[in-house]
Amino acid sequence: MTQPIRIAPDDEFNRQLVARVHPADWKNPTPVGRYNLVVIGAGTAGLVSAIGAAGLGAKVALVERELMGGDCLNVGCVPSKALIAAARVASTIRRAGDFGIDVPPGVRVDFAAVMQRMRRLRSSISPNDSAERCRSKGVDVFLGEARFTSPDKIAVGDAVLSFSKAVIASGARAVRPDIPGLADAGFLTNETVFSLTELPLRLAVIGAGPIGCELAQAFARFGARVTLLGRGSRVLPREDGDAAERIEQVLARDGVALGLGSRILEVGRRGAEKVLRLESGAGSTELVIDEILVGAGRAPNVEGLDLESAGVAYDTRHGIVVDDRLRTTNPHVYAAGDVCSPFKFTHAADAMARVVIQNALFLGRARASRLTIPWCTYTDPEIAHVGLSKRDAQEREIAIDTFVEELRHVDRAIIDGATEGFVKIHVLKGTDRIAGATILAPHAGEMISEITLAMTAGLGLKTLAKLIHPYPTQTDAVKRAADAYSRTRLTPRVRRLFEKWLAWRR
Repeated sequence: MTQPIRIAPDDEFNRQLVARVHPADWKNPTPVGRYNLVVIGAGTAGLVSAIGAAGLGAKVALVERELMGGDCLNVGCVPSKALIAAARVASTIRRAGDFGIDVPPGVRVDFAAVMQRMRRLRSSISPNDSAERCRSKGVDVFLGEARFTSPDKIAVGDAVLSFSKAVIASGARAVRPDIPGLADAGFLTNETVFSLTELPLRLAVIGAGPIGCELAQAFARFGARVTLLGRGSRVLPREDGDAAERIEQVLARDGVALGLGSRILEVGRRGAEKVLRLESGAGSTELVIDEILVGAGRAPNVEGLDLESAGVAYDTRHGIVVDDRLRTTNPHVYAAGDVCSPFKFTHAADAMARVVIQNALFLGRARASRLTIPWCTYTDPEIAHVGLSKRDAQEREIAIDTFVEELRHVDRAIIDGATEGFVKIHVLKGTDRIAGATILAPHAGEMISEITLAMTAGLGLKTLAKLIHPYPTQTDAVKRAADAYSRTRLTPRVRRLFEKWLAWRR
């Protein structure tokens, strides 16, 4: 029997969730013989590794100490995008007048109902990641703490799992900033914010990266007074500068107060209120709020695994050390996902797990560096990115040409009232070979896949220019950027030749 786990609030949907992803009546199986693969962690990387290997005929064990599905299902992608979807609806209703539709003034968001919907949807998705589904796929599921006892053995309670190969997919957790008084005052992270049932009227969000920007915008649209704090000079420092600047404008329009270039000196309490003392170029100020949400990065889960017993090298900041084939310093142990990768995305964890299956079980030569990994920040509009940015190219001294198509020139974007974005594509200078791209658009995460496919298949902008899109669609912006490349091929010399040819043909 496993230790019971409860998620607040204790309602029917959270009970259904836990019953699937960490059932209280679960009985761990008895280990039999040597496993082809033992997987630690049942987040995306772990589930894909375990179910994929079992489907190919391997004998597989999967160990999870908390909730199967990992961050993505329980405290990450699924719940956050459910909130973002609700916030987008609220924003759309407020803008209904722009489309000639009258709605009652003062749209009210029922925050408790929004959160209940999130919990219901999360529960409905959870069977895909459940212990029972894994067992039905031929995986021995062990709920409990995993720790290495030797280079080829893992203990889970009293059970010892011998393995030919192992995968560490233990994920990452929210970073707790070392700010005086923060722990005593109390704060939320992505691991606790989805348990809220009441909207904080005044919310400080620490961290202007993807998590901070996404949730700051969502909570502002729900009606909270949100202040977004970041030490840098702009939001989303990993993104294209033009795109980040426009997101700042959108956040401000949605009512988010931007406290960029701020350092938090300390946090205190004043009755029920929380007080942040800030320092910036303008001097020292106080910010009085009701709740604090920390979105300041992720730390790998490497503690408690006794990695030293397995000869697996790691550090607490960057995680487990792996080579390009995702092998650790123990050649029988691999790692995948957030515990070893700078790309802390669900889709990256999935892709890395597939590399592990090839290399660990079938003597494959797959390399993580060959993966073309896009990412998306789900603000509204979204920012999607793949490959090199302009800054990346400059730092690596790679010469590029850049083609930009503004959405304000795209018919569908004009019709939808969504003209504040763009498509920006970089190619290696003098060629049509795509080096990278950034898209700022309401559905940029969908649009970026066309460019990702082109990069993966080695197709250039000349090919994208030949692609026929349905009219009208926002993805036509990609073709228009490709057409801009094609026009560069019409040099003055080529034009003169065309003119002579056409004159001769008259």
